Amino acid sequence: MSPALAGAELVRTPVRLYRYLLRCCKLLPTAAMQKHYQHAIRQSYNSHADEDDAERIQMIIQRAISDADWILNKVTFFGT
Repeated sequence: MSPALAGAELVRTPVRLYRYLLRCCKLLPTAAMQKHYQHAIRQSYNSHADEDDAERIQMIIQRAISDADWILNKVTFFGT
């Protein structure tokens, strides 16, 4: 499965992940879906803001990117 948006391999920090995921939201088909996922991304970013374990941060980044890929593939698949 390929990344949803070019640049996924450059995501190494929480801030870059946040920006990457917000850019992925722009690929969603409806404004309601975009707002929903933007809100979820903000909430998750805020809830993990105090995380300081580098290994845990990398796990969160990998999982978030794979989840974004899954969501965008699902929307693309069911939208066609």
